[in-house]
Amino acid sequence: MKSSAIQPPHNCSLCPRLVEFRDENRNNYPNYFNAPVPSFGQLEAPLLVVGLAPGLKGANQTGRPFTGDYAGDLLYATLFRHGLAEGKYDRRADDGFELRGVRVTNAVRCVPPKNKPVPVEIKTCLSFLESEIASMPALRVIFSLGQIAHNSVVSILGMKRKDHPFGHGACAKVGDLILISSYHCSRYNTNTRVLTSKMFDVVVSKAKTAAGL
Repeated sequence: MKSSAIQPPHNCSLCPRLVEFRDENRNNYPNYFNAPVPSFGQLEAPLLVVGLAPGLKGANQTGRPFTGDYAGDLLYATLFRHGLAEGKYDRRADDGFELRGVRVTNAVRCVPPKNKPVPVEIKTCLSFLESEIASMPALRVIFSLGQIAHNSVVSILGMKRKDHPFGHGACAKVGDLILISSYHCSRYNTNTRVLTSKMFDVVVSKAKTAAGL
């Protein structure tokens, strides 16, 4: 295990399209974070939550994963309800909200146009997620939100997608690690009832139990 995870630099230049979009956002929203969003939580956590990418007016604004948009409202309220967080979540990186036994990150660290990273950007960012996973000495469970996060973890763990397709509540074991997947907790998924609060609550409970929390 590495001692610390490799985070992309503030002005990461690996993905030209994302760099161009970042520059646009720095002009349009000069008070936003507008940089690759670092992970949130302790490396010693046994549970790692992996999302898709920062939202333009969510994590890209606040500089903390899932902070400032609906997906974060649902995720952090659910973690809090299960005793996996403490403090008051207030959609700000400095709100004092803290995670307990959980670390949160994204498969793609920079906000993509229309919330849709292209395959080469997902592949390029895999190295940071791989470092994240390798740097967590007590990691037991990876909880992926959405198909892109699921497939990213599957690739990193050396599994085949055809053997481990994405599905809500899907569970796979690789060595000492368990991968549990969920539909992404986005407003679109909840508005269309693809994911309900109850469904999300059940799968978070499953991840918590598997992580021994």
